[in-house]
Amino acid sequence: MRFLVDAQLPRRLCDWLAGAGHDVKHTLDLPLRNRTPDSDILELAEREGRTVVTKDDDFVQSFLLSGRPSKLLLVTTGNISNSEIRELLGANLTAIEAAFEENQFVELGRETVVIRS
Repeated sequence: MRFLVDAQLPRRLCDWLAGAGHDVKHTLDLPLRNRTPDSDILELAEREGRTVVTKDDDFVQSFLLSGRPSKLLLVTTGNISNSEIRELLGANLTAIEAAFEENQFVELGRETVVIRS
């Protein structure tokens, strides 16, 4: 899969996802870094076929209202450590990958993976 990880999530997440075989960019890799506007993130995700990975509800609203981004992974864990989020993602990565084969919006919580569309 191709991911674009938003500013609220650690860059280390990209390293781990890349190690699992995915093509990953973080907003820190973009010219405006973590100040990149949501509209630019949406445009890049669409142009490069990337799933936006975020904690930001603004992307949820955009998805619901306009269908952008075309694929969204919403992380709803609240504040947890980087190692906890890596463990959580690692434990659920296969389910997340499978969910995105036929769906566009997946939510990763502390206890569950929920397919929203």
